Amino acid sequence: MEKPVHVAPPPAGLRGTIAVPGDKSIAHRALLFGALAEGETVVSGFPGGADTLSTLGAVRALGAAAEQKGDVVRIEGRGLALGRDLELQIDCGNSGTTMRLVAGLAAGVPGHVVLDGDASLARRPMERVAEPLRAMGATIETTAGHAPLAVRGAALTAIEWTLRVASAQVKSAILLAGLRASGTTRVREPLASRDHTERLLPHFGARLTRGAAGVGVEGGARLRATTVPLPGDPSSAAFLVVAASLVPGSDLRLTAVGTNPTRTGFLDVLRRMGAAIEVRNETEIAGEPRAELHVRAARLRGTDILPEEVPGTIDELPVLCVAAACAEGETTIAGAAELRVKESDRIAALEQLRLLGVPVRATSDGLVIRGNGGRRLASAQIATHGDHRVAMAFAVAGLVADGGVAIDDPGSAAVSFPHFFARLAGLGARVASER
Repeated sequence: MEKPVHVAPPPAGLRGTIAVPGDKSIAHRALLFGALAEGETVVSGFPGGADTLSTLGAVRALGAAAEQKGDVVRIEGRGLALGRDLELQIDCGNSGTTMRLVAGLAAGVPGHVVLDGDASLARRPMERVAEPLRAMGATIETTAGHAPLAVRGAALTAIEWTLRVASAQVKSAILLAGLRASGTTRVREPLASRDHTERLLPHFGARLTRGAAGVGVEGGARLRATTVPLPGDPSSAAFLVVAASLVPGSDLRLTAVGTNPTRTGFLDVLRRMGAAIEVRNETEIAGEPRAELHVRAARLRGTDILPEEVPGTIDELPVLCVAAACAEGETTIAGAAELRVKESDRIAALEQLRLLGVPVRATSDGLVIRGNGGRRLASAQIATHGDHRVAMAFAVAGLVADGGVAIDDPGSAAVSFPHFFARLAGLGARVASER
């Protein structure tokens, strides 16, 4: 664990132009689809955080050759032979995406793969992915519903599956298994989750349909290698967007940020709160839109974040809570019970806003936050619980706190945003390691 770091208000606003790390969600999928394809796939803009490095390690363990140089990864895919007849254990680290998607990939090939991870990952629910994969014919064993997860692949049969909880990870695991199943596998969700898998699979040559009946993938197609230039990760950008919105005098540009509509719910929420955000020069590459975000400081007001908005804001909710803490009036978040089973219990972690002088009430599936109307927050020491998004959210709070905020485990931010604290300092924030 790194030494604690102290983040304090900058002498002036946050200013400059910055590129955030490549999209973590798309990176996981590009690596796995590239490993399953025939030929060489090139992924550029690779973020290199701990989570995506776990997936890079997984595709190598499954037999694909993968070379990383800087932010470019080249993968020599194994096609349908990927993972065949292997007996191995894969360390997924802290990455639930790695564990769930690799389970789907391994379900359709003869072999025995055990997926394990750190203590945080071992607390996350895995029956939600094991159940549909069993229904397709694979043998999946969990440990009381959690990791380690043991997968014995088999010849799979297509299913039609309705998720009880919207989950891009579970949906993607089923679709990955469906690539090796006989027939067309179809997945329905109660609410729309992020759709990177649906956008990227056709780019690799998969036969996929989308409509009112859900998303379906036809089994037996051979994926073809391709190039995947990653946009900037909108979930990483969200921390800087909120920071620039809150710190007086800020004027910040973020280049080539992904603007997939299933990922930009946080922008809708912030605009509703009064944020000054412009989206400029939008383009689309490999099925994914991207654009420049221009953010200036603004006075915010409270809002209600409704259950139907949660799938599109789930990773950004921690920093949206910091925005709510500095807004005028009350903000309520409902339908977000999934926060309880992320890298930490994020609802409980966000109750630490009380230490900053913010009235907070936790519910079973959300939070009620009474904002301070733009006044400075109180100084405090914060426990991240090893959660990267908690660490970065409270770092943003430190930018508007008298005396700043001390973060106990700044290294956790590297899971998704390597060098986050250095990048923040480069924009004008006061960041110092504590003795």
